[in-house]
Parts: sequence; structure tokens; C-alpha cells
Amino acid sequence: MELRWRNAQPSKRATRNLTTPSSGPPLSFDVNRTPPAACYMMEMRIQPDLERASGSTNGDRVDFDGPNDIYNPQNWSFAKKSLNTFLYGLTTLGSTWASAAYSPANEIVAHDFQVSNEVAVLGTSVLLLGFGFGPLVWAPLSEVYGRKWPTVAPCFISALFSFATGASKDIQSIIITRFFCGFFGAAPITCTGGVFADIWDSSQRGNAIVGYALAVAAGPVLAPIVGGAIVVCGVSWRWTEYITGIIQLLTVVLDVAFVDESYAPRLLVSKARRLRFETGEWGLHAEYEELNITFSGLLHKFGVRPWQMLFTPICGLIALYASFIYGAFYASLASFPIIFQQDRGWNPLVGSLPFLALLLGILLGSALNVLNQVVFYNRRLASQGDHKAIPEARLPPMMVGSFVFAGGLFLIGWTSHPHFHWIIPCTGAFFVGFGYYTIFQSALNYLVDTFQRWGASAIAANTFLRSILASCFPAVVIPLYGNLGTGPASSCFAGFAVLMIPIPFVFYQYGAWLRTRGRWSSNIG
Repeated sequence: MELRWRNAQPSKRATRNLTTPSSGPPLSFDVNRTPPAACYMMEMRIQPDLERASGSTNGDRVDFDGPNDIYNPQNWSFAKKSLNTFLYGLTTLGSTWASAAYSPANEIVAHDFQVSNEVAVLGTSVLLLGFGFGPLVWAPLSEVYGRKWPTVAPCFISALFSFATGASKDIQSIIITRFFCGFFGAAPITCTGGVFADIWDSSQRGNAIVGYALAVAAGPVLAPIVGGAIVVCGVSWRWTEYITGIIQLLTVVLDVAFVDESYAPRLLVSKARRLRFETGEWGLHAEYEELNITFSGLLHKFGVRPWQMLFTPICGLIALYASFIYGAFYASLASFPIIFQQDRGWNPLVGSLPFLALLLGILLGSALNVLNQVVFYNRRLASQGDHKAIPEARLPPMMVGSFVFAGGLFLIGWTSHPHFHWIIPCTGAFFVGFGYYTIFQSALNYLVDTFQRWGASAIAANTFLRSILASCFPAVVIPLYGNLGTGPASSCFAGFAVLMIPIPFVFYQYGAWLRTRGRWSSNIG
């Protein structure tokens, strides 16, 4: 085996032959080479807020061995990348499924525990609140212990809380267990974006995030249909939670068996450990092993910086738009039982079928995002020649979706009366699903491409804000629709959607100018 390292004097390089019992091919590596920038999208690079241990040197530091190093997750096979992408998306779907599976049982829960419908719906609101606070814990843990276990372990605990909700004896227990189900279930929602940055380059990552956003959107759409079937069949409402827990446990088993760690600094620690045993050079180490990870550094990175970024024009307005769309989407989910069950007299199962119209809109929205990636984004990337991300090229689907989403809300609200054929409000639901997905997914892509090195903080800010807003919206649906009526209440959400239509157009025109003047966005490329 040939081992190359850089001496303490940076101008000298020495090469040394070592004999090891390994029968594999010769291994050579440069222990002090700068790793490829693509490996460190979304803050994969160790930040200066993690202090170095005293006395450490660069002499025997292990790094990736060239662009073809098999330890580099960017060099995984397409099949391996696709499998990990699918499993992380499936795990995310399990968490978002939990957010909506409970909703068809609201009235039954209210009746069983002798509380109002407004109190019963808090079971949905507090779970979304947990989605907001969870990233403040899981994001820093994913940079200390890697991606896999800070995702899998919390998902297992979230499943236990789903079972606990099903076994609850009072409404207080439901509210508490639902919050912690969301708090721990936020782990895959938080960590999955980092995984995609670990393994996909900018020309492919957009399509990967399409799949992730599809999982985020499909869970809340499919879960009420299954929950409605459970209620109609006369099975206890508790099975809406038991089935949720079973789905979450199945995804955990698949993750333990097939998901691979993708966080570059942790992979380099494993590589250094292997080389120490193979070469007998016990001074070999990864840069990550030189660092003293401080709580204050992590607190600043994931507690302070996201708040600071929310006050920048790009992150603040895009996060606000995505958060409103996310909240309005959950408000639509809460309004469907009013529109299709109370007003039209449909049973919970038939009344949940219009959610399929939402799903069809989401699927068409995903197709538009893929088309934008293949036809528009990649073409501009190739013509640019330097392979730097082009954030503004992510915005055309959002620009289309902004009009469609607002129009869908108006159509649902003013055609919900039973004398209109059911296909008309379902068409509005289709438009809402299409607009929601194109806006939501484009916002994720735009934030990642804009902030790159600080992308994790931008996503954390977006996740926190959207979860807080989404937790409020379902709680106001019942009194809002009850006092104003379906048409005016839907028009309230649609009116705010209209006010936000200019946001993607402004950033498409002036985003590049704003990025060059931003503290965190000027490092693009």
C-alpha cells in the first residue's frame, strides 16, 4: 500500500510505502486535500463555530481521495442513491401521514371525551406545532451524529407516541402524545434535505426534492381517506393511530436495514478509522475528529441563524409564502369535512374521496417541476458552463402555481353549495393541489440553491415558520367557516394568496441582484 501525507511543513510532500495484510488493491490518498465543494452543499462543511481541539495538526488528516473516491456519497451508484432517496421519502410520508390520519375522527373524539370540535381539532394543531420545534433539535444532531440515526431513532419514538395516542383515556393525553408524535416525527422532514445535498449534484437534486416534496404532500392527502374508511366501517377511531404507528414502524425497519449514512464528515471518520487499522499509523484522523463541538456553536447555528435569515428579503418572503401555502393547504384539509360531509351529507368515507382530486393536482404539479428541471433548469445550467446553481430557474413552476392556487381556493369556496355539481369544487381541489405542490417544492429548491452553504439554516427557518402557521390554521377553520360561511371563509385564504402572487415574479427579476448583496447568499456556487 502506498500512503501519501503532507508533513507539518506545507511546502513538502512525502511518500511512504507500507506493507499491510490487506489483499485489496493499493490504496493511496492525500490526507490534506480540500474535498470537493459539491459534498458540502447545505452546510456539509464544518463551520467555524465548532472549535478545534488544542494541539491538533494537519499532518495526518484523511480526506476524500480525488473525485472518484468510493467513500464520497456523490459517487454512489444511481441505484444506491435512488434507494436511499426512496426510503427517506417513505419515512417522511409516515410522519406527514400522522399529521392528517387523526382528522376524520375529530367528531368522534369530541363525542367520546365530551369536548367541543374546536378542542378535538387541537390534536392536529399540536402535532404540526411539534413539526415546528423538532428541527431545532434534529438539525444539529444530524451534524454531530450523521443523517441516519438522528432520523431513524426519533421516528421509532414517534411511532410509540402514535400508539400512545390510540390508547389515550382523555383529551389531555391525546394532545400531549400528538405533540410529541410531531416533535419526533419532524426528524425525517428536517434531515432529508441534507441527505439529498449529500448524494445528488445540482443537476439531479431538483428531481430528488420533487420526490421528497411529493411524500410531504401525499401523506396528508391519503391519510384522511384511510381514516374515513376506518370510521365508516365502525372500527374504533383509535385504529387511525394504530395504523399510523404500524406504518411508521415499517419504515423504521426498512431504514435500519437499507439506509446508508451519507454525511461526509462522519464518513471520513469511518475512513480514518479503517486506515488506522490497515496501516498502523495511529495518527491518521479526519478533520471532524479535531473539533470540539460546543453547545453554544450549535445553538447559534440552528437557533439564532435561522431567525436572522428570516429577516433577509429572500429567505423571509419565500419562507412566508411557502408557510402560508402550507397552512392554507392544511386549512383546506380541515374544511373538506364541512364542505362535503356537513353541507352535502356525504358519509366520512365518500366525503374523503375529494382528497383524491388534491392528490391528482399534486401529481401534475410534480410533473411540471420535473419538466422544469429537465427542460429549463438543466438547459440553462449547461449554457452557463460553470455548473453553478441558478436559483431563479427554479421559480417558473411557482409563478404558474401562484395563480392556480388562488383560483382553486375561490372555486372551492363559491361552488361548495349542494346545488353545484360535486365535480366543480373537486376541480377547485385539483387546482389547490397543483398550486400547493408547485409553490412548496419550488420554494425548497430556491432556498437550497440560493443559500447553499447555509441551506440547512434556511430550510430550518422555513420548516419552523410553516409548521407554526399550519398549526394555527386548522384551529380557526371551524369557527371561521361557521361564522362567515364557506364562500367568504375560503375567499379570506384566497385573498391572501392573491396578495402573495408577485413574490416569485419579483425574485425571478431581481433575485440575482439581491443575492450578491446578501450576507448568506453571496457565496453561491
